[in-house]
Amino acid sequence: MQFSEQWLRTFVDPQLDSDALGHLLTMAGLEVEEAEPAAPAFSGVVVARIVEAEKHPNADKLKLCKVDTGTGELLQIVCGAPNAAAGMKVPCAGVGAVLPGDFAIKAAKLRGVESFGMLCSARELGLSEDHGGLYALPEDAPVGRDIRDYLGLDDTLFMIKLTPNRADCLSLEGVAREVAAITGSALRKTEIAPVVPSHDARRAIVLDAPEVCPRYCGRILRGVDAKAPTPDWMVTRLARSGIRSISALVDVTNYVMLELGQPLHAFDNTKLQGAIHVRYPREGEQVLLLNEQTVTPAADTLLIADEARALALAGIMGGEDSGITLETSEVFLESAFFAPDAIAGRARTHGFGSDASHRFERGVDFELPRRALERATRLIIDICGGEAGPVEEALAADKLPARQPVRLRTARARRVLGIDLDDAAIQSLLERVHLDVRRDGEDFVVTPPSWRFDIEIEVDLVEELARLHGYDNIPAVAPQGGLMMLPSTEHARPVWAARHLLAARGYQEVVNFAFVEEAWERDFCANEDPIRLANPIASQLSVMRSSLIAGLVDTMATNRKRQTERVRVFEVARVFERKADGEPVTGFHQPMRIAGLAAGSVLPEQWGERSRTVDFYDVKADVEALIAPRNLNFVRLSHPALHPGRAASVSLDGRVIGIIGELHPVWVQRYDLGIAPVVFELELDAVLGARMPAYSEISRMPAVVRDLALVLGTDVTAERVVDTLRQAAPAVVREITLFDVYQGKGIEPERKSLAFRVSMQDTQRTLEDAEVDAVMAGLVKQAETVLGARLRGAGG
Repeated sequence: MQFSEQWLRTFVDPQLDSDALGHLLTMAGLEVEEAEPAAPAFSGVVVARIVEAEKHPNADKLKLCKVDTGTGELLQIVCGAPNAAAGMKVPCAGVGAVLPGDFAIKAAKLRGVESFGMLCSARELGLSEDHGGLYALPEDAPVGRDIRDYLGLDDTLFMIKLTPNRADCLSLEGVAREVAAITGSALRKTEIAPVVPSHDARRAIVLDAPEVCPRYCGRILRGVDAKAPTPDWMVTRLARSGIRSISALVDVTNYVMLELGQPLHAFDNTKLQGAIHVRYPREGEQVLLLNEQTVTPAADTLLIADEARALALAGIMGGEDSGITLETSEVFLESAFFAPDAIAGRARTHGFGSDASHRFERGVDFELPRRALERATRLIIDICGGEAGPVEEALAADKLPARQPVRLRTARARRVLGIDLDDAAIQSLLERVHLDVRRDGEDFVVTPPSWRFDIEIEVDLVEELARLHGYDNIPAVAPQGGLMMLPSTEHARPVWAARHLLAARGYQEVVNFAFVEEAWERDFCANEDPIRLANPIASQLSVMRSSLIAGLVDTMATNRKRQTERVRVFEVARVFERKADGEPVTGFHQPMRIAGLAAGSVLPEQWGERSRTVDFYDVKADVEALIAPRNLNFVRLSHPALHPGRAASVSLDGRVIGIIGELHPVWVQRYDLGIAPVVFELELDAVLGARMPAYSEISRMPAVVRDLALVLGTDVTAERVVDTLRQAAPAVVREITLFDVYQGKGIEPERKSLAFRVSMQDTQRTLEDAEVDAVMAGLVKQAETVLGARLRGAGG
C-alpha cells in the first residue's frame, strides 16, 4: 500500500522525521519497502502570472512573455509552450533556479531577444511526463509563492508491505491508529456527520446470502453533476497513493477507500431495475465487468444484482452495464461488508485483481459501511452537487463476525517476551490500540474491536505487547546452557557429507520449486495423473513433482539461455508420490532424493587437457564416488526421461535405488538444450547409508597379476562377467577389473572380447605359479560353463 506522508500527518503528527517514521512503521509490523520523495529536488521555482504573451519578433513558434513573479518587476521570458497566454498562472524558474538534474537557469538570448528565466511544464519539474505545454496552476494560486510549498512537494511516499492479517492498516486511518498507539500522539479521526436526506427515494435491498453478506447499505443521490472536476487536493492525494484520477464520482469512492479502508461502488441508478439482491449466480449467468471482461462466475462467487440481471462481482468489480458515466445524474451508492472467505481467491480465478478484493478477502471492518457511505455522500455533494436520499440498510446482525474475548495471562506474557512488564503497563499498551480490556483475577480479558480480524488467541495479544513496547526495547539475551557431544552413528553419513562430495566434484547445489509444470511430469516421468495443487501460486506450477530431474533440466535450460555451456548441478529435496492402493495407510509418499545433472565439457577449458564432452561414464564415476566404498550394480533399463540405449538402473545390495542416463533426444530438442546432459537420481537414504568399519589385514606379500581375455556374446555385460568370475574366485583373488573391450578382426560379428586384469595376493605367503594357474583355469571354466565364453586365442 502506498500513501503520502503529508496525508498521514493530517491524522497523526508525531515529532519524528520521515526516516524515523519509516523505521517506526517497520518495527510495528508495517514494513516500509520504499520511501521516495514525491518530487525530485529543484529550487528557485515560484508561482508566476503571465501578464503579456506576444509573438517573438524573430521566431514563429516562440512567444515573448512579461511575467509577474511577485517581486514588483516584470520579467522578460522567451517561451515556446503553445498554451502560454496572458493571465495564466504557471511555475517560473528565475535566473539562479536549479531544475531537476542540476539544470541551472541563466540569462540567455533566444533569437536575439534576452530571456531572464524559464516557464515550466510538469515534465520539466519532474512531476509527470506531460510535456504538452506549461503546467497551468489554479486561478487562486498566490503569485510569488514557492512552488514546492504551494504544491506540497516536500512529501515522502511510503510503500508498506502488510502481512495478510493486518487488513486494518489498508487505509490512512488504520495506519494513523498504529502510529498514534506507538508514539502516544493524538489521533485526529475524520469527522463524519450524517447527511440529512433531501428526498425520500429508496431502493430495496435483499440479502439472499446473509451468511456471507450480512450488511449492505445503499442510498440514492439525485441531481449529481458527474462532469464536475475533482479538486486538486484529492487528485494529488490519489496520485501519491498510486491511483489515477478518472472522474469525480469514481475518485470519491477511491478516496474514501484509501482514507477509511472501505471499498464502495457507485451504480447509475437509472440503469437499475427493482430491488438490489446480494446472491449467488444462476446457472450460465454472465457479467460484463468494468475492465471489459465478460466472466461466467462460479457457483460460489457472490453477485450484486437487480431484478433483471447481475450487476457486479460482489467485493471485486462492478459491471459495465450499470456503471456510471459522465452523463450520470442519479447515483445509487453502495457500501457493504462481505465475509473474507466469500471473496478470497475469486478475482484470481478470472485472472485479475482489484483494490476492493484485496481488502475484502483480508477483512474489512464490519461496522464501517454506514460511516463510509456518509463520508462518500458528503464528498459527492460538496464536489458534484445533488441531493441525498435516506440510507437503506439490510442487516443480518446474527451473521456478523463475533469478536470473542481473549484471555491474557500476564505471567505468561512476561515469560514469552522476556521483559518485566507490570500489569498497568500491559493494560495501557493494549488500550492504546482500542482493545477493550477488563481485569479478571490475575488475568486480563481482552475484546478486540470490529476492525481487528487478527486477534483470536493469547499469543496474538503477546505480539501486540511486543509491537507496542517496541522490538528495539526488548533486550537480546544470548541463550545459555550446557553443551554436550551428540551421539553419531557409523551406520549413516550426514547429508552434508553427500553435498560436500558432489561440490568437490564440480557440482553446484540448486533449490527448485516442489510444484512444477504438468508437462514436466508427463515428459520426464510418464505421469498422467500427478498430484494436483488446490490453489497453485501460478497456473503453470500446478502439480507436485515426482522426480527432481525436470527441475535440473529447467536449470540447465536457463543457464544455456545465458551462454553458460558447462553445467553441473545437483539437488537434495523431496518428491511426492501417491501411495499404492494395497498399502496399509493411504495418502502420499514424500521420500528424499538426491539428483544431479552434468552437461558440456568434462573440465573447464584449459591448455593441459583436450576438451571432451561429459558422457555416461563420467557421471557413473560421480555416482560410484557418492556411494563408495560400497559397490553398485548398473543394469540397462528403459525410462521415459532417458536415452533408450544410454540409461541404467542403479542397484545397491540387490535393491534398485535410482537411475542414471543420458537425457532422451526428444526432450533435448523440445527444451532447447543443445547438448544432451547426463542425469542421475537416487534415494537419499541409500546414499547416506554406510557400512560399519571393519579391520582387514594388509598383506606384506607380493601380488600376482594375470590378464584374462574372454570372447562372449555382445549381449553379455561386463558387470555380469565380473559377478560370474567372483563366484568362482578363491580368497586370494583381490580384484577383477575390466581394462579392454574389442570387436573387429579375428572376432565374430556377434561376439566381443573383454579383457580383465586379475590381482591375487595372500596375507601369509607368496603365491606359487601352480596356484595361480589353477585359479585362472577355474575362472576360465566358470566363464565357459555359465556364460558360454571361450578364452581368446583358444579355438581360433
